Amino acid sequence: MIEEHVILVNENDEQIGTMPKLEAHEKAVLHRAFSVFIFNDNNELMLQQRASHKYHSPLLWTNTCCSHQRVGETNIKAGKRRLQEEMGFVTSLKDTISFIYKAPFDNGLTEHEFDHILVGHYNDAPNINPDEVEDWKWMPLEDVKKDISVHPEIYTEWFKIIFDKFYQHINITK
Repeated sequence: MIEEHVILVNENDEQIGTMPKLEAHEKAVLHRAFSVFIFNDNNELMLQQRASHKYHSPLLWTNTCCSHQRVGETNIKAGKRRLQEEMGFVTSLKDTISFIYKAPFDNGLTEHEFDHILVGHYNDAPNINPDEVEDWKWMPLEDVKKDISVHPEIYTEWFKIIFDKFYQHINITK
């Protein structure tokens, strides 16, 4: 199996190199990433529960999917690729906002990402990949916000950061 590399970037999202994904997370090096948010006609957000064997944040709830762009891959193309790989469907995506965050984990790894928020629309049930996703559900955005405040321990760090900083923007752009 080929080791996955991430795109190292500066604070302007300009590519400055690549690095193996695990090494980038061990060294907390800033790299490009994306987070996909899929909404249905009822304005509910599709959440996924990460698979139990993930090397960080296993079994935590998060946005529809997220990952890292490959060299030469646009944010939209990367988002569609990963949406198909994790959730088993593809839909149109819109590149909305981006931000930098840093989140250390208990296992010594750190996410330090220039994260692009991609928003799309879909109404059907996904065909989840059990290697990536444990479970999924639709949830109204307001309910997600309330649940994060009551049960923050069941959500990924990046998802909580996005909701804390960008909830209003995501709510408007969907």
